[in-house]
Amino acid sequence: MITSFQMRAARALLGIDQKTLAELAGVSLPTIQRMEASTGTVRGVVESLIKVVDALNRAGVELIGEHVRSEAGGRGVRLKEPGPPRRVSDKTMIAQAATELGKR
Repeated sequence: MITSFQMRAARALLGIDQKTLAELAGVSLPTIQRMEASTGTVRGVVESLIKVVDALNRAGVELIGEHVRSEAGGRGVRLKEPGPPRRVSDKTMIAQAATELGKR
């Protein structure tokens, strides 16, 4: 239904913290913390999951499933390949950006 990575990314897009998402969804802060601490697909009480997804939808975030096309046409981001995002250090990102700029 939703992954912990999607939840964190959705919050980042909205610029809100876990407490604000909990308030918008009508669930407790520990519930959001547990959901985001999940690996892969969020597990929990279905009612709570639905509340979170609905809150994100109302706030303007479209959650896009794997291999699903977004019909809304808004701007967005998605992983090129399924799976958890790779953790890249700041030094690595800076070096990659410098390399790309040098090619132009």
